[in-house]
Amino acid sequence: MPVEKPYNGGEWTTARMRSFIMSALRRAMWPVKYRAIRDSFVEDGINPKTGRKCRLHRCSECGGVFPQNQMQADHIEPVVPLDGFDNKVWLEYDWNELLQRLYCEADGLQAVCKTCHKEKSLEERRVRNEHRKNAKII
Repeated sequence: MPVEKPYNGGEWTTARMRSFIMSALRRAMWPVKYRAIRDSFVEDGINPKTGRKCRLHRCSECGGVFPQNQMQADHIEPVVPLDGFDNKVWLEYDWNELLQRLYCEADGLQAVCKTCHKEKSLEERRVRNEHRKNAKII
């Protein structure tokens, strides 16, 4: 059975369109995100990779201290909830709700090192996929 491709002149599926939209939204330079990282500053120090002076920031997950370029802003509550958005098809979401979650204020963000962010994101994705798989079984 062929997959319906209603977007981009018949070249994109709904999933591809959702991916495009989310990618574009995530690239936006939300100032609060950078402030969360800046606020995690603990001391001036030496970058262990380069040996140069740098500003060190504390990861709120592992407690380690890292140069700013090794830090990322993490949403405390995932942008896409672990159980999805009421099992709606992606393009039927209330995009306003998604935007509020994506562009949250500082109290919704934490500064984490790249390793912790990757691990947390992978775990969230695993839980979300498990939930989606279980929802299809029912």
